[in-house]
Amino acid sequence: MRGVNSIGIVGLALLVTVACGKSAEQAAAEKAAEETREAAEAMQKAAESQGSAGAAQGLQEFAKAMEGMAGAMSASSDGKKVDPVSFQDLQTVLPEVSGWQREPPTGERMTMPVPFSQAEANYVLGDANVEVKIVDSAFNQMLVAPWAMFLTAGYEKQTSDGYEKSVNLGGNPGFERWDSGNKDGELNLVLAKRFLVTIEGRNIKDATVLEEFASQIDAGKLAALK
Repeated sequence: MRGVNSIGIVGLALLVTVACGKSAEQAAAEKAAEETREAAEAMQKAAESQGSAGAAQGLQEFAKAMEGMAGAMSASSDGKKVDPVSFQDLQTVLPEVSGWQREPPTGERMTMPVPFSQAEANYVLGDANVEVKIVDSAFNQMLVAPWAMFLTAGYEKQTSDGYEKSVNLGGNPGFERWDSGNKDGELNLVLAKRFLVTIEGRNIKDATVLEEFASQIDAGKLAALK
């Protein structure tokens, strides 16, 4: 299954950067939820617009709505910028799941133009396959922006093949997709307002498999990484 991550978080972040320009570095944290809602509405307008002019207008509205999200996503709780942790540290949080064979994890870290680090691993059980990716956004709102619409509480879309909907697991916001025909699914979570977790499954029985993997990630250990 391919959603936001088929293009790539960083690639979409760069596109949003071009659209938005330089956004404010600080904004009140209590405005984050409202700005996310406005961003979701703008994205919906863009999707519904007909022709390039309508799409451009929707994109401008999206850019405007995103300007206030920096308070929750672009700085730590004390307002200071942070560097992404090493991908080796992220690898220590990749879960071990009973019955699944984990292949050797990989990772990378980049400082420019969008600082981030990530670690990922592939898991195999018979014909089933699950990939877990953990990205340290370093509180950079541009990495979270592509998820804004889907993180909005109450978001849901039903199709003849499956669904996508916002979720909250253990107090962590996210969104889930499921394709019943292909038995493919995707679960995305934001942990500690900083770490973006993506779990993609292929040839799995249902979306509970993704949630099982999510439950094996030590969120406390992840939040403690510096």
